[in-house]
Amino acid sequence: IMRKFGLSGKSIVPLISGTACAIPAIMSARNIENWKERLITILVTPFTTCSARLPVYAILISLIIPEKRVFGFLSLQGLTLMALYLLGFGMAIFSAYLLNKYLKLSCKSYFVVEMPSYKIPMFKNVGINVLEKTKAFVAGAGKIILALSVILWYLGSHGLSDDFNNAEAIITQQNQDKTITTEAFEDQVNSFKLENSYIGYMGKAIEPVIRPLGYDWKIGIAVVSSFAAREVFVGTLATIYSVGSQSEEEATIKNRMNAEVRADGTKIFNFATGVSLLLFYAFAMQCISTLAIVKKETNSWKWPIFQLIFMSGFAYFTAFVAYQLLK
Repeated sequence: IMRKFGLSGKSIVPLISGTACAIPAIMSARNIENWKERLITILVTPFTTCSARLPVYAILISLIIPEKRVFGFLSLQGLTLMALYLLGFGMAIFSAYLLNKYLKLSCKSYFVVEMPSYKIPMFKNVGINVLEKTKAFVAGAGKIILALSVILWYLGSHGLSDDFNNAEAIITQQNQDKTITTEAFEDQVNSFKLENSYIGYMGKAIEPVIRPLGYDWKIGIAVVSSFAAREVFVGTLATIYSVGSQSEEEATIKNRMNAEVRADGTKIFNFATGVSLLLFYAFAMQCISTLAIVKKETNSWKWPIFQLIFMSGFAYFTAFVAYQLLK
């Protein structure tokens, strides 16, 4: 069945384990002898829904999908989550089919399985194997991840204007007639600094590009920040919206996102924007670690760059179409 899509029978292991994390899933493709099948498996595995997408899915589904039952016992929110999993797996298979047709790599494929003599593993050997694989990942991909993470941290922690440097004084002046807690003050300072940081300027700079998707500059910052890891999206929005400074009834990120409105009074996180974000995160390559391990496994920057451009371009296109049709 898998060969029809340019994959090996062994490709099913990376595709399934990719629902936990794409990094070990891509590394597990090493046992595919055929280079073309291994490369296709590596390139399409990030489409499967990994655990890092779940925080994004959970918050967006709870915002735009009502808590209703289908046929009396099936949760509509649960069905939506299942549909996103199936969508990711289906896109992985479809992408593999396209790559098989257009990748000009001549490799013969033989699928031979020798049933081994099963024995109880020695814990010492398992421990040594885990240690060696971990060291290989940290040494090979870790330095790339560290370098890119430091860059993203610097962009979010430094700013060019005086507003960033004088954030505490500005927030103090804005609240001179108000009584706020220390936590609320720190939240407002962090939010103000993020808005005026380099990454904040990047969010505002890309706003004209992401506006057709239904996003504002705040969502833009979250999208840029989540390139380090997808789950950062929720934490970044929590910082921007100063979640900790709200009362207990409003102190959840869900309530703050639900209360956000545009200048014309319409909700930012409406159904159209929510679906657009879900589709964007379903398809976009928002993971530095995965790109680093793809570079390590393919021994070239060509394939991770191709993967980044294709997945992000396709994610933008589907999010754009979804928002324009649903708005």
